[in-house]
Amino acid sequence: MQPHPNVRAVQEALDGAGARDGSGVPTEVRLLPEAVHTAAAAAEALGVEVGQIANSLIFEADGAPLLVLTSGAHRVDTPELAASLGVTRLRRASPSFVKEHTGQVIGGVAPVGHPAPLRTLVDTALEAYDEIWAAGGVPRAVFPTTYSELLRVTAGTPTEVA
Repeated sequence: MQPHPNVRAVQEALDGAGARDGSGVPTEVRLLPEAVHTAAAAAEALGVEVGQIANSLIFEADGAPLLVLTSGAHRVDTPELAASLGVTRLRRASPSFVKEHTGQVIGGVAPVGHPAPLRTLVDTALEAYDEIWAAGGVPRAVFPTTYSELLRVTAGTPTEVA
């Protein structure tokens, strides 16, 4: 069975970046038996702490897409983040906005594999974990990574978001 085109795009982006997991092995997208639409569900399926899940949240920042990779253990402080970014309007994006800018659906948005690079912020709380899990382009696809690799492959900016 051929992988979903979004999963292929994510794997190709990871391969192109030379992504490695925490043990130095090339990062590989894995399919879970069932879709996981929340950090808690992903953590349960993987047998890890919810804080190890890197939620990929798309925001609309003064009309532009902004990807915030946040620990599943907390919520983004939107007013504080907007103030620190100097944007007047920061809100969670609509499903159609997410699909337009990532090519992926909410619940499966990956940190990479989008039609065009997105401005990306990476939650500094993720640095506390040796292993992080991120979505792989569809709600049942995930991949292991590390905080430093997540910063590198996304060209993300370390940011306190909660």
